[in-house]
Amino acid sequence: MIQARPQPGDIGLTQINGTVGRLIRFGQWLNGNGFADYQHAFLVLPGDRLIEAEPGGARVAPLDSYAGADVVYVCPSGLADADRDRICAASSAYEGVPYSFLDYLAIATHRLRMPVPGLRRYVAATGHMICSQLVDQCYQDGGVRLFDDGRWPGYVTPLALYDQLAD
Repeated sequence: MIQARPQPGDIGLTQINGTVGRLIRFGQWLNGNGFADYQHAFLVLPGDRLIEAEPGGARVAPLDSYAGADVVYVCPSGLADADRDRICAASSAYEGVPYSFLDYLAIATHRLRMPVPGLRRYVAATGHMICSQLVDQCYQDGGVRLFDDGRWPGYVTPLALYDQLAD
């Protein structure tokens, strides 16, 4: 469901310009998402803040960091306030978590069913997360599963979040 005014627990999706945005678009294309409009995801926190995965590590920032940007806010229909509280509380464990562009390659390798022994274990063990992985993990830690399609934990792109949650 698309939200007009963001609430804690909502997921913000936006574009990234420049080389980084093009690399993420390519990674999403490898994953079968095409060259879509959303290359970044973040989780809205209480107090007009957000948490997002960044190349320098996951960070908490003011929500108005994206003022003037084209952001769409999505969340599962019927998300209860208690769920939102647990999801936001879970985010505190991820501040500073390193970012990894290699996870896009791992997601694509999995999608293409390339036999790479230990791939699932590698993605889980590195401790690195791309932005959409961080959001999905906060939801899982808060007791809310966004995907029920058998995908491995962590195999989520920003566009997969949009496709799953936007009406």
